[in-house]
Amino acid sequence: MFSVADHEFMARALQLAERGLFSTSPNPRVGCVLVRDGVIVGEGWHLRAGEPHAEVHALQAAASAAVGATAYVTLEPCSHHGRTPPCCEALHAAGVRRVVAAMLDPNPLVAGQGLAWLRDSGVETECGLMESEARDLNIGFVSRMTRGRPWLRLKAAASLDGRTALSSGESQWITGPDARRDGHGWRARACAILTGIGTVRDDNPQLNVRDVETTRQPLRVVVDSRLEMRDDARILDGGRVLVVAAVDNPLLASVLERAGAEVICLPNADGKVDLAALMRELAKRGVNELHVEAGFKLNGSLLREGLVDELLLYLAPCLIGEASSGLFNLPELDRLADKRLLQWRDVRQVGSDLRIVARLS
Repeated sequence: MFSVADHEFMARALQLAERGLFSTSPNPRVGCVLVRDGVIVGEGWHLRAGEPHAEVHALQAAASAAVGATAYVTLEPCSHHGRTPPCCEALHAAGVRRVVAAMLDPNPLVAGQGLAWLRDSGVETECGLMESEARDLNIGFVSRMTRGRPWLRLKAAASLDGRTALSSGESQWITGPDARRDGHGWRARACAILTGIGTVRDDNPQLNVRDVETTRQPLRVVVDSRLEMRDDARILDGGRVLVVAAVDNPLLASVLERAGAEVICLPNADGKVDLAALMRELAKRGVNELHVEAGFKLNGSLLREGLVDELLLYLAPCLIGEASSGLFNLPELDRLADKRLLQWRDVRQVGSDLRIVARLS
C-alpha cells in the first residue's frame, strides 16, 4: 500500500513532468522527486530529447543527500543506452534505496527492465502509484509505443447547433478569443498538426502556435490528394511542413518542395490518401500526439476509419442554421443502436464558450 506521503511526492513529480508538456517530443514527459527522511532533497524534469532525463537533474540537485533516498518517478527509469546513459544505473550509483514509479515504460527497449535491473541490484522498487494520471500525461507516447500510431485529438469549433462555417465558407470567428488561445495550448503540446487541402484553400491558415509561449513548433501536415496546394499558402511560411498526396506527380511536388515542404505519396485503393498508413508514417517520425484542425470531410474520414481517439470541441453560445457546414461528414445511421459512444473527460467554460473533451469508446 502506498502512503499519503507517497501520493503527495508523486503528485509533485507529475507537476514537474508537466513542465515539459510542450518540449519533450518525441520523448515522454517525466518528473522525478528525491525524498529522504520525509524531506525533498532533489527534483527535476525532462525538458527535451537529447538532454539529461528527470532522474539525472534530481540527482544533481540532491548531490550526496541522494544516499538512502526514495525516488518518485512518473515513468519507469530507463535501462538502455540511448542519447543519454541509463537512469536506473545512475539512481543505483547515487545510493538511492527505493524507487517508486507511476507506470512501466511502454518502450520495448525498457518495458519493465529498468525496475528489474534496480531490484536485482538491491534497490526496493514499487510501481503503479497514480498510474492513470501518468498515463494521461504521456498518452501519445504510450499510443506510439503500443499501437504504432499517434494519439489523435480532433479539435473543432462550432455553434451550439453544431455548425462550423457558413455555406459561403466564412468561419472566423465562431468562438471567442479565450477559446482560441486555449486551442493554441493544445496545439503546442502536440507533435504535429494535421489539416486538409480544403481548409488550406478556404482559410489559408498558418496552423502554428502563437498565443502561448513555446520553444518548439509542431510539424504541420496537409492531406492533399491531388497536390492542389499553392506554393504561396501561409502554412508554408517557416517551420516544417509535410504534404501527403495520393498521386505521384514530380512536377507538382517539386513546386511545393521549392517552397520548403516535404512531399510524400501514400495512396489507398480509392485514389485518396491512405490515412491509416499516414498514422504509421507519423509514428515512425516520432509523433506522439497528433492535433487535427480540418474540415468536416477529413474529420468524417478520420472518424469512419477509427483513427480518432479524442474530441476537443469548443461550442459557442450562438446558432448559425442548418444550411451551414457541420462538424463531421458521417453517413446516416439505420439504427440508433449503431451510434458512436463517447466518454466525457472534461467539460468547462472557457471565456464565453464551452469546451468539451471526450474520448471515443
